[in-house]
Amino acid sequence: MVFSPYYPIIYVRGYAMTVDERNQTAADPFCGFNDGSTVYRAEVDRNARPRKFVFESPLLRLASDFGYDDVYESGVDITDPDWRPRHGRQGIPARSVVIYRYYDAGSTLFGDGEASSIEAYARGLSDLILRVRDLVVAEEGLAPADFRCYLVAHSMGGLVARGFLQNPALGDDAARVAVDKFFTYATPHNGIEVAGVNVPSWLSANDLSNFSRERMASYLNLQDAWQRYKRVDFMPEAVMKSSRIFCMVGTNRSDYYAARGLSRAFVGHGSDGLVKVENASVWGLDADASVTNTAATAYVYRAHSGPFGIVNSEEAYQNLARFLFGDVRMDVWLDVDTVTLPPALAGQDDVEALYQFELLAAPRGKRWSLTRRVAEEDSPACRTHQQLASGEAGPRHVYLSTVFLAKYAKVSHDDEALTCSFDLRVRVPDYKVAKVFWPDQHFEGAFLFRDALTVRVVPPSAPGQPWHCSYRWQMAAGQEDETPLVPELQEDGRLALRVPFGTMGQPGLSGQVLLIVCNWNAAA
Repeated sequence: MVFSPYYPIIYVRGYAMTVDERNQTAADPFCGFNDGSTVYRAEVDRNARPRKFVFESPLLRLASDFGYDDVYESGVDITDPDWRPRHGRQGIPARSVVIYRYYDAGSTLFGDGEASSIEAYARGLSDLILRVRDLVVAEEGLAPADFRCYLVAHSMGGLVARGFLQNPALGDDAARVAVDKFFTYATPHNGIEVAGVNVPSWLSANDLSNFSRERMASYLNLQDAWQRYKRVDFMPEAVMKSSRIFCMVGTNRSDYYAARGLSRAFVGHGSDGLVKVENASVWGLDADASVTNTAATAYVYRAHSGPFGIVNSEEAYQNLARFLFGDVRMDVWLDVDTVTLPPALAGQDDVEALYQFELLAAPRGKRWSLTRRVAEEDSPACRTHQQLASGEAGPRHVYLSTVFLAKYAKVSHDDEALTCSFDLRVRVPDYKVAKVFWPDQHFEGAFLFRDALTVRVVPPSAPGQPWHCSYRWQMAAGQEDETPLVPELQEDGRLALRVPFGTMGQPGLSGQVLLIVCNWNAAA
């Protein structure tokens, strides 16, 4: 019997620095994943009033939307020796939400008040997965080898999960192969930086060394990659395919209130108040230690935690639900073919410019975006003029985000198509000549390109049948109907959809929006 894609979900919470924070965590039955919110920032300006928008919590939404339930019974959970399955059951159902309560022993309520090592937390996660496996197998009649689960982690919880997954000494192989997908909220995959400096490995107070790249290389089993790249945001493809990982990245530093605002002040721009945007995603690593594909990544204007936090947000929940249960995966890239300078600068060799590529992706009929990359929020994809003009394929191939489309979320169920709108923008750069700002023909806030692309896909209803895809630019003159897209079959079995874009004249750029599309959860 197969229950894909509705496997058990195991939540792993983030870092608790002090005994009081660990006590608060231990006193919460769901370790914060039951928290919802009623506000979000409609604008970057913190002086503007937040907009009222009720999000009930990821826990309640998983229950109401997909029929998930908790595993607590008579006041105890499945790790307690006194736990007994509910009347008439042998174990727990596949649609269960399990909280990994690894801070209980580090509280004064249930333990000695001393935090354990991140290695110990990783081993505990392995044990918990095997416990969940045995209970689901007993209830659902599965063979143990057919059991699968999802890991969903916030902040340091993602590092606990990666330690378990990547380090053979920190868990059981039977538990590792059971992890089908891995989702992280605001995890510092490449460590935490304060005032531009990574937390040093010798700073052991309150386990802050867990976020030192040198220390991370040890418990993540990435010593070779650390020596080669001086980074640790890698997941070996042999351990888990990067295509099975999703990284939710926050970009709102101003609403992170930890340490009375000192954290956001010292971590700085381009962060969620604690984790730098550039450090919050994962890349695959081949057997020869070469970097492969990025994990699926989306961006949201949310803080690391708090009332405007990333976990208790509709946007992050929608990405989580679609990643776990959706039907179509769409990786969004830009391939830049040509880039031109203003006529007065054409042919000069000492011109510098930074191009900022922005993207907002939203399904039809919703009040939120699945991903949001905007210059004012320090989250655009960037390329220099030298990179784009070099002719090298790598810099011209720009990853923007990944979105998942779901049949269950369609506004109209009479329409077989899944649609998404991509608001694509390229900012006019600040041109510099001999490192001096060039003010001629400069208009602040102008765009080289800006338009909304609507993409419509109808996946095949049976194996062997074709995809039907089309697109439409909102501002295209004379384009009233959708233009068909002919999918190109790639070597890995996915499809490439190419949509031309660009501007005429100087300055300008042109190329293609490249959408890499595939079925998701097809076995369901």
